[in-house]
Amino acid sequence: MKTKEEILESISGVMHPAINNSLVNLGIVKDIIVEDDIATVIFALPFPKIPIINDLIFSVSQPIMNLDIKFKYETVLMSEEEKAKFMKLEAEGWKGL
Repeated sequence: MKTKEEILESISGVMHPAINNSLVNLGIVKDIIVEDDIATVIFALPFPKIPIINDLIFSVSQPIMNLDIKFKYETVLMSEEEKAKFMKLEAEGWKGL
């Protein structure tokens, strides 16, 4: 069975397509819950209905499934504090789509 740390390491390099930063550093990957052979990734979104959410989920699912572990996900909205951190990092690393 893979550990949370191993899974986190496998996705730590997954970059946001429009921001020069990883999804982990941006706080979009909020948590990973590992039970048996299933990793559930909690995605925290700064706003509802992010147009690229499916792309972000797919980009995280691939390295996890490459570890021979099942992938599930949930989405939540960022807290105001998380959103402020995200917006700061977005402004610093914006490269556009």
